[in-house]
Amino acid sequence: MKCIFNWSGGKDSALALYYCLQNPEIEIAYLVTTINDAADRISMHGVRTELLIKQAEAISIPLYQIRLPEMPGMKEYDEVMRYHLTCFKNEGITHSIFGDIFLQDLKDYRDARLSEVGLKGIYPLWKRDTSQLINEFLNLGFGTVIACTQQRLERIVGKEISRELIDALPEDVDVCGENGEFHTFAFKGPIFAHEIEYKTGVKIFKEYAAPKNTDDSCVSAADSKPSGFWHCDLLLA
Repeated sequence: MKCIFNWSGGKDSALALYYCLQNPEIEIAYLVTTINDAADRISMHGVRTELLIKQAEAISIPLYQIRLPEMPGMKEYDEVMRYHLTCFKNEGITHSIFGDIFLQDLKDYRDARLSEVGLKGIYPLWKRDTSQLINEFLNLGFGTVIACTQQRLERIVGKEISRELIDALPEDVDVCGENGEFHTFAFKGPIFAHEIEYKTGVKIFKEYAAPKNTDDSCVSAADSKPSGFWHCDLLLA
């Protein structure tokens, strides 16, 4: 199967890619990442593009950037993605891989958009227990730093994920942040030829309007209210 891999730069993407690289039937043509063109950062997560490029170089899979305006509307987002998905289809790509775990409405949205151009989705982490996933992630030697959190989790933004940090999370926070509680930047692990050296910069608080049902929002698709998020600027060391 010739595939694209939807690469967010975070821990779930990293673990899903690890599984895919163990499967000889999967050929990954590109790591595909949507970029906020104005900020030159991964959409909503706020990780700088130069760090994303370092990840792709360490993984040795070509990076394919999809440039988007800041907070695109649903129609605009779908049109841009349909164009690129059609280009992939014309290259002989048949499948698109995601690191989603249990957000059914998001999976349904992805599958519907893919089917419009004749592609199919692959979800290596789907319905896995998130506590087991984060333990496996750490046991494999991956390292990841929290780049973006909901407002209430300010204390953990900019920190590297450890078992101690996970154990100290509030009970209503998913340990993989699957409900949009936090997002991460993976900097080491078995998929990388070498560790990506980074340093933490300033913390910035931003408030966002209600999400418009794109797959790059830090906010759960079920939440229709404006939300605040803390971002830790990550820099190349």
